[in-house]
Order: sequence, then structure tokens, then C-alpha cells
Amino acid sequence: MSVHKEDTRKVTTHRLFEMKQRGEKIAMLTAYDFSMAKLIDQAGMDVILVGDSASNVMAGNITTLPITLDQMIYHGQSVTRAVTRALVVVDMPFGTCSGNPVESLKAAVRIMKETGADALKIEGGKEIIEDIKKIIDAGLPVMGHLGLMPQSINKYGTYTVRAKDEVEAKKLIDDALLLEEAGCFAIVLEKIPAALGTRIANRLKIPIIGIGAGNGVDGQVLVMHDMLGITQAFSPRFLRRYATLQDTIVQAVGNYIHDVKDKDFPNDQEQY
Repeated sequence: MSVHKEDTRKVTTHRLFEMKQRGEKIAMLTAYDFSMAKLIDQAGMDVILVGDSASNVMAGNITTLPITLDQMIYHGQSVTRAVTRALVVVDMPFGTCSGNPVESLKAAVRIMKETGADALKIEGGKEIIEDIKKIIDAGLPVMGHLGLMPQSINKYGTYTVRAKDEVEAKKLIDDALLLEEAGCFAIVLEKIPAALGTRIANRLKIPIIGIGAGNGVDGQVLVMHDMLGITQAFSPRFLRRYATLQDTIVQAVGNYIHDVKDKDFPNDQEQY
């Protein structure tokens, strides 16, 4: 049975904490529109992330940087209308949480009020900890994001694995502890050594969700378009494709074009 429906109760931040305590892995996937979010929720997904990866897979941008607050709100609204079970988390886009706690809180409140989402995800550690504290103190749940942070790609200059050296690994651990202390309910760790991911997951009480962080963390997240094979140019080691929908869609559209050109569609049974 491919559809996981053992528990239809609404997933909350507290339920994620309980899942970690009992050793149950957390499944998380991105979605950006009503139709796909509805299917993903029906399948039994624990967490649906309205990721700023929409900038790449929906808008065709090279990085996540161009997507705006208004665009993230639009995608968030589309997803929350479809979801009944999963915890819906919306990314705060580049520039909305960057060292001005008052302005960061304004953007966070807009996302929560206008999308109806359950939580926010914010990239960064010590450098923006005051912004994160301000948002959490206002009653808004925050999921952190450390390791490779796509919003900082121009600083890194590469998408290579992060925290391979001792200095960066120590900073990542320190940042994770800061986020937990500030009140984050979970943290995403992206593209770091598996041993480091396991170490952080064992040390922190809150759930650690990995994307290229090994199997010793508390859950996994992938971009929906990558996992379903809708986009195939992106092939990092951590990506497992569960379908090749690019081929299926191209073939189906090609068959439709052929039938229209051949005057086979619509046939007598498909007309009024």
C-alpha cells in the first residue's frame, strides 16, 4: 500500500516532537499549488513545505533569491486551501528576515495571516537570532534551516557540501543549539556530512529534518518536482526519484497533439 493513512489527525508542532521521542521518522515534501498539495496531503504526508524553491521549479529562476513575499503568500494560500492533515510550513523569502527584527516580524505576520499556514521556515543562525526570537515571542512557530542555505548562495559561490571542516561544523552545532534555545520547533539541515547530521539530531530535543544530511536525522524533505522526476537536470546524490513524470507528461502531451492533428480527438463519443 503506497498511501500512508494510519493517522488522519492534524499534524501539529507538538506531534512532530512526539514523533521524534518515539523514533518515528518525519516525512516532508514541498508543494506550491492546490492540486498537488491535495494529492500529497491525501497520501499521508506529515509536513508540506511551501518552499522558496518555487522560484526555481515554478518560476524558472536560477536561484531562490528573486521570489517575493507576495509570491510566497500566493503559493502558501494555494496550498493551505488543499490541506487538511499535514503541517503546512511557508518559507520566509530572501530579504524578509535579515537583521531587522521589527520588519522581519511584519513579514512573518503577513505570511501567517494571509496564508493560514501553520508555521514559517527561516534560513540562518546566530546572525539573525534576534529576528527569530522576535517572531517566536510573538507566537509564530518557526522551523530553522542550517547547513547549505540557498538564500546565501552568492556568499558561498557553490552548492557544495557544507560543514566539512571542524570550524564550520562547530558553528553549525552552535547555531542549532541557539535555534533550539530561541524556541524553534524543528530545524532543516541541508547538504552536510551524515555523521554531523546524526550528531546534531542526537544532541537536540527538537526534530531535525534532513535534505542530504544522512539517515541519522529525524526526518527527510525533498523538492516535489525533483522526487517525481518532473525536473531531471538536478541530480544530487541525496535525491531519490520515485517517478519519471517528465517522460510520462511529454508522452501524454505528444499523444494528444497526434490525436488532434490526426482528427481522432474528439471522437463521436466525446461530442455533444
